[in-house]
Amino acid sequence: MELRELKYFLAVAQEGSISAAAEYLYMTQPSLSRQMQNLEKEVGGPLFERGSRRINLTERGLLLKKRAEEMLELYEKTVSEVSAPVAEVSGEVFIGGGESPALKSVIRAAMNVKNNHEKVKFHFFSGDASSVLEKLDKGLIDFGILLDMHDLSQYNSLRLSHRDRWGVLVKNDDPLAQKSSISPDDLRGKTLITSDQALAKGMLVNWLGTPANEINVVATYNLLYVGSQLTREGFGYALGLDGIINTEGTDITFVPLDPPVYNHADVIWKKFAVFSKPAQLFLKELKSVCDQEN
Repeated sequence: MELRELKYFLAVAQEGSISAAAEYLYMTQPSLSRQMQNLEKEVGGPLFERGSRRINLTERGLLLKKRAEEMLELYEKTVSEVSAPVAEVSGEVFIGGGESPALKSVIRAAMNVKNNHEKVKFHFFSGDASSVLEKLDKGLIDFGILLDMHDLSQYNSLRLSHRDRWGVLVKNDDPLAQKSSISPDDLRGKTLITSDQALAKGMLVNWLGTPANEINVVATYNLLYVGSQLTREGFGYALGLDGIINTEGTDITFVPLDPPVYNHADVIWKKFAVFSKPAQLFLKELKSVCDQEN
């Protein structure tokens, strides 16, 4: 299986037809069809379900699409690292993490590196803990930023100084918006919106002191921006971290939880990781920033 074949396959998956993909790739349709037939023989089964207008991926095709994207991403990352000139600091640093104001420390360290080495580029990926760990373990990112991960024994880690406080996004015309803090009694029986990660960890269950089946979670979100829009439309009360959504001058406000609930954030990287020069410089700068903040 060659990288060229995987690129062709991804083009067909993206365009939804052999003819459109062939046009995109500047190939003839028969030539691309033969390439896909050869690839299907190689993997031992069909990759596409041919429809009258659009072809869809089979289960085998969906799996190959995911793996092909990962392989090409890792290939491009590797080429970028090994092709960087030895005499200068250039290249890319890949960082993945969830939404958190603690990212300010990471961004400050990245800016310090960028200011001294203009040919270094940074790529930030947003995702939940499972997607960040998956990319880190596969070498697709250099560093991960995780919130309240209790077992860090498999990784090297550095704790960021900032703590994130949980609260609720509330419409300004709601009586709860006038409170300085929100208690469990304030939210019992209310329609709630929360992140998948917070719900999975049982934070809401523990704080409310209410069984999960008695909590009225009407929606979950991956990024708090979606949660804020749901709140604006009157969908419910969105739980999230302070400092992520700028509520100034808007029709919603952030009210912290009481008793308070805090998150801490850790930057993690693989043990025995072999870093590029830019990644080494970033880690050194990040440790310096954390020392200054503590």
